[in-house]
Amino acid sequence: MSQNSSSEIIEKVRDTVYRGALLLDDEKWDEFLDFCDDSFQYNIRAFSPEINYDMTYFSGSLKDLKNMTNSLPKHNTDHSGLKRHVTVYTVDSEDKGKTASSTSSFLIYQNMLDGINSHIDAGENRLFMVGRYNDKFLIKDNIAKFVEREVRLETRRLDKGSHYLI
Repeated sequence: MSQNSSSEIIEKVRDTVYRGALLLDDEKWDEFLDFCDDSFQYNIRAFSPEINYDMTYFSGSLKDLKNMTNSLPKHNTDHSGLKRHVTVYTVDSEDKGKTASSTSSFLIYQNMLDGINSHIDAGENRLFMVGRYNDKFLIKDNIAKFVEREVRLETRRLDKGSHYLI
């Protein structure tokens, strides 16, 4: 088996991040989780300047995420879709190409369907969330798999839809 070049690893990681965002946009939770290693850890965090403390909104393993996504159809939601705009800023290859890490920024837009004033809000797009993805990957069998994702939020006021994978 040949060792991956740095540019090949960068491309694999970028492809995984971008394809993952598309799967999350389409609410294909199981397919997104297929991009994750069995050891995957997922965290949603934000720093609060008011209390000078790093807050954790969610922390879970791959098993936790599978249980959560399986229960999503039972959640009360307004079904307004979330769409991500992701830009991968950096990809760093580590451990002789066996692992990698990346930093990406994201904007998430919500396409309003229902809501308090559905006759007014329907069809409107709203900025839902802003932040960064700090990801770690395992490069194995020519595939980059997520082993860790920290969703680092700038937005700290979360609304309906925030129980979805971000």
